Amino acid sequence: MSRHPVGATAYPDLGDDEQAEQLRPVAVAAAAEFGLDVVGLEVVAHAYNTTFEVRTADGGRYALRLNTNSKSSVAEILAQQAWQLAIAAETPVRVPVPAVTRDGQWCTRIGSAALGREVLVTCAAWLEGPDVVEPDPEQARALGRAMAQLHDHARRWVLPDGGEMPVFDDPLFGDEDRLTGAPGLDAEQHEVLRRAGERARDAFARVHRAGPVLALHADLHGGNLKWHEGRLAVFDFDDCGQGTPALDLAVSTFYLRGAGAEPVEAALREGYAEVAPLPDTAPADFEALVASRQLLLGNDLLGSTTAGQRGRAEDYLVTSVDRLRHWLRTGEFTRSLPAV
Repeated sequence: MSRHPVGATAYPDLGDDEQAEQLRPVAVAAAAEFGLDVVGLEVVAHAYNTTFEVRTADGGRYALRLNTNSKSSVAEILAQQAWQLAIAAETPVRVPVPAVTRDGQWCTRIGSAALGREVLVTCAAWLEGPDVVEPDPEQARALGRAMAQLHDHARRWVLPDGGEMPVFDDPLFGDEDRLTGAPGLDAEQHEVLRRAGERARDAFARVHRAGPVLALHADLHGGNLKWHEGRLAVFDFDDCGQGTPALDLAVSTFYLRGAGAEPVEAALREGYAEVAPLPDTAPADFEALVASRQLLLGNDLLGSTTAGQRGRAEDYLVTSVDRLRHWLRTGEFTRSLPAV
C-alpha cells in the first residue's frame, strides 16, 4: 500500500487536524463494517489513538476508535471487549458497551492510504457526560471505589478463549525502550533516566512477585473518565493488561501529583478503602510505580505518529528527567517541582 499520493505531504509531516482528516476514510469504512447508518462523523480525539463520534440515522451515538498507535492485537481486543461486557453485566461500574461488526467480530481491519498500513478499529456505545480531566475529591473518591470494584471483579473473571492480555511486569509495559540513547539529552540526563529505570524495574519485580496478578485497566486518569448526573463512567480499555492492584492505584496517583492535589489523592485512596483494603505495598516501591509512569509516557511520546505528541516529545523528555531526578533525590514523586 502506498504511504501517500505522489506530491502529497507525508502523514508524519501533517498537523493534528490534517492527520485526523486523512483518517476519515478509515472511519467511514469501519462504520460500514459495524453496520452503522452514518449521518454524522466528528473527530473527538486525536492523540495516542484517534476517536470519532458517530451519529446514526436511528438516533444512535457511538465511539469509533482507530488504533493508530495502539499495539493491541486482535486477541487482546477480544479480551478488552469481553471484560467490558462482563463489567457492565456484573458490577456497578459504568463502561461503554462494545459493538460487533456485521459478521460478529469485536474489531475490523481497515487499510489506510495515509498511514500506508492497516488499522484495527473498535466501536462502542457512546457514554454521556464530559470527560473528567482533573478530578475533584468527589470524583476521585468515586474513581477509588470503581477501581476497587474492578479489581474485585478481575479476581473472578477468566480470559475468554482466544483472548490475550499483556503482562505488566516492567515499567515500559513490554514496549521497545526508546529512552536509552534518546536524542537531545546530555550525559547527566541520560544517567538520570538509567538510574530511574533501574530503580523502577527493581520495584516492579518485587511488587509483581508479591501479587496478586489480575486484569487491570492500567490507564485510569481523568481523560478516560466521564461524569454524568453525579455518576462516574470508565472508558478506553486499550491499555488493559495483567498486573498488580498497586499498579492501577499508582497510575491514577501519578496524575494527581500536582500542586494542591493532596486532598484529591487522599479521596482516591479513601474511596478504594470503602470497597476493599488498599494494596499492601511498601511506600518506596509504590513511589517507584508512580514514577514509572513518567518513564512510560516519555517512551510512548518518542514512538508516536501523532503530530502534536511528536512535537512536544523532546521538551516532555526534559521535564521527565527533572521530575525523575527529584524522585531519585527525595524518594517522593511529584509532577509539580519546587521552585529552584
